[in-house]
Amino acid sequence: MPEARAKSILLVSGMSGAGKSTVLRTLEDLGWEVVDNLPLMLLDRLMAAPPSHDDKNRDRPLAIGIDTRTRGFDAGALVQRIKTLREREGWDIDTLYLDCAGAELERRYAETRRRHPLAQDRPATDGIARERELTEPLRRWATQVIDTTALSVNELQQDIRTRYGRDPNEQTVLTVLSFGFSRGLPRNADLVFDMRFLRNPHWDAILRPRTGLDPDVAAHIAEDPAYENAVSQIEHLLETLIPLYQKQGKSYVTIAFGCTGGRHRSVHIAERVASYLRRAGFSPTVLHRNMESAPHNALEDENGAEEREARGVN
Repeated sequence: MPEARAKSILLVSGMSGAGKSTVLRTLEDLGWEVVDNLPLMLLDRLMAAPPSHDDKNRDRPLAIGIDTRTRGFDAGALVQRIKTLREREGWDIDTLYLDCAGAELERRYAETRRRHPLAQDRPATDGIARERELTEPLRRWATQVIDTTALSVNELQQDIRTRYGRDPNEQTVLTVLSFGFSRGLPRNADLVFDMRFLRNPHWDAILRPRTGLDPDVAAHIAEDPAYENAVSQIEHLLETLIPLYQKQGKSYVTIAFGCTGGRHRSVHIAERVASYLRRAGFSPTVLHRNMESAPHNALEDENGAEEREARGVN
C-alpha cells in the first residue's frame, strides 16, 4: 500500500461534451495510465492495487475518467471520498473539471447528432442543465477547472500537455530516413526532401557498389556546387520546425531524404542531417530503408538520364 500511494492520481470529470475523451487520450499519449468510467465501487480497489513490477511503468501516473454516466455517480459522496483519501490516507489526488458554456455544448451535440446522456428523449438543453446541477459539488472541489468553450481540440490538447506533461523531450520520437524513389515513397513520412538534384555516385564505376556511408561517396556528393547551400538550408529549416512539431504534441516525426535508388545521396544526407540535429540537442534515429537493396540499374539509368538532362550534363 505505501508504494501505491506515491503514484500521482488525477480524477477527470466535468460536463459531457466538454472534452473529457480528448483529455484522457492526450494523457495516455503522455504516458499516463488511463481508466475511463470505472464504477465508483471499484475506485478504492483500483487505487490500492500494488504498483507494477516493471520499473518503467512503476511510477506511471494514473488518470481516472468519471462523469454522470459512471455507475454509482454521486458528486457529493465522491468529494467526501477524495477528502478521506487525501487527508487521512495520504493519497496524492488531484481533480480536473472540464466546463463549457451551455450554448456551446448544445452546438456540439447538434453538430455530432449525438444525444445527451441525461436527455435521451428530451432536448439537450434539459440534460445539460441537469448535469450541471449534479456535478456542481465536484466543480467546486476541483483543484483545476478548464473552460473549453472557446478552445479547439488542438488547443485543449496543448493545455493538457503543458499542465501534465512529465518530460517534453519524450513527447516526439524523431526519425531520419533515407529511401529510394524507385522503390516508392515512405508511407509515414512527415517531411520529404528530394536529393536527386545532387551528383549521383551511381555513374562512377568505383563508387557504384558502395553506399553513402563511404567517405569517398560522401566526398563525391559534396563536390556538387549546390550541395552545401542546399543542405545547410534544410538543416536550419528542420532546427526551426522540429520544436514546433513538439509544441503541437506530435508523438512521431519522420524526416525522409530520397534519391533514385536510396543507396548513395539520400544515405549520406540522412547521416549528415542527423549529426547536425544531434549537435542541436535532438535525438534522432537514423534508418536506411533501401541502402542494402540490390541496385536497379535499368531504373537508375532511366532516372539518371532525366537527371543529367535537367542538369545540362551529356
